[in-house]
Amino acid sequence: MYKKVVVLGGGTGMSTLLRGLKNFPLDIIAIVSVCDDGKSTGRLRKEFNIPAVGDIRKVIASLAETEPLVEKLINYRFQNGDGLSGHTIGNLLLTALTNITGNVSEGVEALGKVLNLKGKVIPLTEDNVTLMAHMEDGDIVEGERNITLDKRKIKDVFYKEKPIVNKDAIKAIKEADLIVLSMGSIYTSIIPNLICKEITDAIDSNKNSVMYVSNIVTQPGETDNFKVSDHIRVINNQLGKKKIDVVVANNSKIDKQLALKYSTLEQKDPVLLDYDKLKQENIKIIEDDLVVIEDNMLRHDVMKLAFNIFSYLI
Repeated sequence: MYKKVVVLGGGTGMSTLLRGLKNFPLDIIAIVSVCDDGKSTGRLRKEFNIPAVGDIRKVIASLAETEPLVEKLINYRFQNGDGLSGHTIGNLLLTALTNITGNVSEGVEALGKVLNLKGKVIPLTEDNVTLMAHMEDGDIVEGERNITLDKRKIKDVFYKEKPIVNKDAIKAIKEADLIVLSMGSIYTSIIPNLICKEITDAIDSNKNSVMYVSNIVTQPGETDNFKVSDHIRVINNQLGKKKIDVVVANNSKIDKQLALKYSTLEQKDPVLLDYDKLKQENIKIIEDDLVVIEDNMLRHDVMKLAFNIFSYLI
């Protein structure tokens, strides 16, 4: 029987991790935050009063065991057309299936069968929730897109409405052989799952390890000047009694010119692996050269990353 790995997160980071993980003999369950409100997803939320489907679409595309063309189709975004411009095929399909089946979870399951998913995808909630942020200067910002665009330092995030957490998500966490907190935006992808007490209670009830996959670079406003231990500290503050046991992190040096480009143009810096601090916190370190350069952009090596996670389990 395959080991059960539950991954929590959302957005590009989570879909990147799953793209590699699906190649290993594992029972994968992805729990996806549903607070995205930008572009196509935001429009569909307003028009149909449904949870955000954009991050779900990315995760479904990454777990699909079909022709590469199908993944391109699911992520295809219309560039023009009355009413269609900006929408992706996958978002429209998920919206249609939500209306047909009656809820997002069943819509996801239906699309998953068509695409032959290597794993199960569970939305955090069926509710149309709005993410809010307390900024360090005292202001409150409404909506994930506005939070992401705001470069001020975030103090914490919360939901405008209390969501009803998907029972399947709670059950999956309780039964997991490994709980993985994906790389990605801490305050807008990972923590939106953890601010639900039902989720942290389920993590507390599981005796197995909690793993964090560290980001390669910092994110303006969210994690400026953060080292690996700083990411873990912020996440641990949102967890219950059970904290992160193990971290997977990049240990390679990033090309100086590329690092300078990220620093000057995007205000992003490499996330440094601070061994001493992590050892003080009794956190197991799994380190590797996890960086690849694609189109002059820094990316995780998805196969190396997935191999390190799989190796930890066997």
